[in-house]
Amino acid sequence: MDRISLQIKLLYDKMGKAEKRIADWIFENPGKIISLSIVELAEQCDCGEATIVRFAKRLKLNGFQELKFSLAAENGGSPASTHITESDSAFEIYQKVCNDIYLSLEKTKGSLKESLLEEAAEKICKAEKIVIFGLGNSSAIAIDASHKFMRAGLNAISYTDNHMQVIAASHLKENDIAIGISHSGSSKDVVEALKIAKEHNATTIAITNSGKSPILKQSDIVLYTSSEETKYNILALNSRIAQLAIIDTLYFYIVYNRSNGALKSIQETEHSLLTKKY
Repeated sequence: MDRISLQIKLLYDKMGKAEKRIADWIFENPGKIISLSIVELAEQCDCGEATIVRFAKRLKLNGFQELKFSLAAENGGSPASTHITESDSAFEIYQKVCNDIYLSLEKTKGSLKESLLEEAAEKICKAEKIVIFGLGNSSAIAIDASHKFMRAGLNAISYTDNHMQVIAASHLKENDIAIGISHSGSSKDVVEALKIAKEHNATTIAITNSGKSPILKQSDIVLYTSSEETKYNILALNSRIAQLAIIDTLYFYIVYNRSNGALKSIQETEHSLLTKKY
């Protein structure tokens, strides 16, 4: 997906104040840019013409004219939106959800530190035992992680009950790993479970949204997602997709870096499951 309005959203936080005024004007006035000259747009946005050219080049466009016609080509002149309204049809909501997911994944790609992702993957491959903690919206991600890791032949289990999380954490030791999944990073029970795991010399890994939060203090490795949950997105859909992408990345790393062990485990699992299918 290379839609210009989505690229503007993606790069917004890196823009200067004048460039942000251009971006804001574009989103507040969908389709109106097509009738303006660069001088008129500069007046509307209270900036210089050079700023508009710089804004276009940030989006890897040649200049104002390409910016104007690229935006006009989107949805008949309307920039791609991520804001769902009551008047949206089901398909329009689907389009906006897709836009949200795209932005979340691209922002997460920029937030993840390559070295930490590599370190986490290596440690998971070599771990004697892996426990994954998640509550609420993150519980499904924890279950998915343990399911994938088990298929790859690892000793992994998820805990989505806060009492069981504490019990499991208290039995960990060196060479074990505890993974805490929390979008806010402020889930008290998940943070407490990681703290106990850390006290028992297990390696602790957090999958959480970028920014300061209590979970960071109890985590040896932090894998950041980056998504902005909106008022309609009460189930944290964006963060959940980004978390799943990280889990899938770790899974594929395991599959291709545990010699033939992971592939053999997957084949054995698939063979055993044949009895469960018609």
